[in-house]
Amino acid sequence: MSERGVVVAKPYERLSQEQVELVHQTSLDLLETPGILCYNEEAVALLEKAGATAKKTREGEHDAWWVSIPEKVVQKALDSAPTKVTLGARKPENQVVMDAEGSRVYFGTGSETNYWLEVEPETFVSKQDGREQVFPVTKKNRGSLEYLCRSAHLAEQLDNLDFFLRNVNVQDSDISGENKDVNVFFAALNYTTKPIVSGVADPEQLENVVAMAEIITGGREQLIKNPIVTFITSVIKSPLQIVDETADKLMAISKLGLPVIISTSPQGGSTAPIEEFGMAAQVNAETLAGIAINQLANPGAPVIYGAVPVRARMDDLHDMYGVPEFCHYNMICAQMARYYKVPCYSTAGVADAKVPGVQAAVEKMFTYTAVPSSAPDLIHYAFGLLDKTQTFCPEQAVLENHQIAMVKSLYRESGVEAGEAGRIKSMIEEVMNSPYRLYARFARKMLRRGEIFPGFPFEGDLEEEDQTLLAAHDKLKELEKQEPEHLSEDICKRIFEQIPGLLPRLNPYKK
Repeated sequence: MSERGVVVAKPYERLSQEQVELVHQTSLDLLETPGILCYNEEAVALLEKAGATAKKTREGEHDAWWVSIPEKVVQKALDSAPTKVTLGARKPENQVVMDAEGSRVYFGTGSETNYWLEVEPETFVSKQDGREQVFPVTKKNRGSLEYLCRSAHLAEQLDNLDFFLRNVNVQDSDISGENKDVNVFFAALNYTTKPIVSGVADPEQLENVVAMAEIITGGREQLIKNPIVTFITSVIKSPLQIVDETADKLMAISKLGLPVIISTSPQGGSTAPIEEFGMAAQVNAETLAGIAINQLANPGAPVIYGAVPVRARMDDLHDMYGVPEFCHYNMICAQMARYYKVPCYSTAGVADAKVPGVQAAVEKMFTYTAVPSSAPDLIHYAFGLLDKTQTFCPEQAVLENHQIAMVKSLYRESGVEAGEAGRIKSMIEEVMNSPYRLYARFARKMLRRGEIFPGFPFEGDLEEEDQTLLAAHDKLKELEKQEPEHLSEDICKRIFEQIPGLLPRLNPYKK
C-alpha cells in the first residue's frame, strides 16, 4: 500500500449509528418515491431488468423516465462494489490504494479552472519616505495547455500531493470539442507520474484516451492492473436526475473495468435542502443511484462514492466552500461511504477568496482540518483553488503543500503508550537533575528524526510586511526548474502515430 496521504487514527463520526441508518433509509425511500428522473434509455433498461419500475414522460423536448428503484437493487449493487480501489500511476510507488475500511486520506488537485493567476514581484516606492518595497502583483490569464502542463509538472514536485485531477480548462484556439480530451490526458500523463483523474468531455474520445493509457502501460490487461487513468462522471444533475450523455460515459467506463467516480454536487439551498439531514438524504440517494447503474453495467467494477455537496450563498446563490455547513455535508458523506464500504471522494481546501491572503488561508485551513477527520479516501480541490473553483494559483498550491503537511502532523497518532512510560519518566528525571532543566536537546533529536513539525517554511523576516506569497513565488520558480519526467521517446512516438487529434506541439521530442 502507498505510504502517501494522511492516516487518521480514529475517523470522526458526526452521526450516531441510528442517524446513519435514518439517512440510509430516507435515501432508499427517495429512490422509490419520487424516484429518479432518468434521461438515458439504456440505464432505464438496466434498472428495470434488475427490478426497478419505470414510467415514460416528456421533459421539454426530451424523453425521460420516472424510475422507482427498490431497496433490493441498491443493496445488490453495494454488495458487488469493491471495498478497495487502486488509482494506478506511471511510477508504481505513486499508486493510491483506497480502502473503505481503512483510514488513509489522499490529497489532490481540481477543478477545471477558467483562469490561471500569475504572481509577480513588483517594486514600489513609498510616498512617505521614498523607501522601496517589493509586493506581489497578480494577473489573471485564460487557461491553456501550457498552464495545464505547468500545473501537472508542479504536481509532480509537491510531495504532499497524491493525485492529479486536471485543474485548468484549456481554451487554446487549436483546441476543440473533438480533440480536447486526448490533449488534456496526454498533457497530464506526460508531466506527472502520479495518478491522473479526469472527466471525458466527448464520449467518442473515451476509446482514444483508453488506447493512449494502454500504450503507456503495455496493453489492456496491464491497464486494468495499473489503471493510470481514473474517470469522473457527473452523472447526476441535482435534484435526482440522471444525465443522458454522462450515463452513456458511466456505463462505457464501467464495462471497461476502469475506476470511476460517481460525482454529484448538489448545492444546499438551491438544488438540495440546506439543512444537514435533507442534504445528506438527497446526495446519498443520488450517489447510490449512480453506483447502482455502474454495478448493473459491470458487477464488481471499481467505483468511488463521489458526493461533493456545497452550500449556496443566500444573496446570489453562488457556491460557498469556506463555511461550517460545507464541512458538515462532506463529513457525513464520508461516513455514509464508510457505512456502505465503498471508497469515498470528497472535498476540502477551496477558498471563496479571489486572491491569496488571510481570507484564503482561513477558509482553506478550516476545511483542511475538519473534512479529513472523517477519513474520506480522496480529497480533491486541495491545491491552489481561489474564487470558488474559478481560478488556480500555483503559488497558492505551493503554500498548501506545506499546510497539508501540517494536517498530516495534526492527525498522527498520540504516542501515549504503556511502553513509553518508563522512557518519559527517565527523561523528566534527567532534566530535573540537570542545572538548566530544559528539554531542548531531546526536542532537537525528535526534530532531526522528523517526529515533530519543523514549522511553516515561508515565514517572513521583516516586521512591517508579509513576505509569505513572495517566498512561495521563489519556491515555485525553484520547483519549475526541475526537469519534467516525460514519457519515453518511443512511447510518445507510438502515441502520436496511433492517437488522432493530438497537437504536435505537445510532443517533447518534436524536432
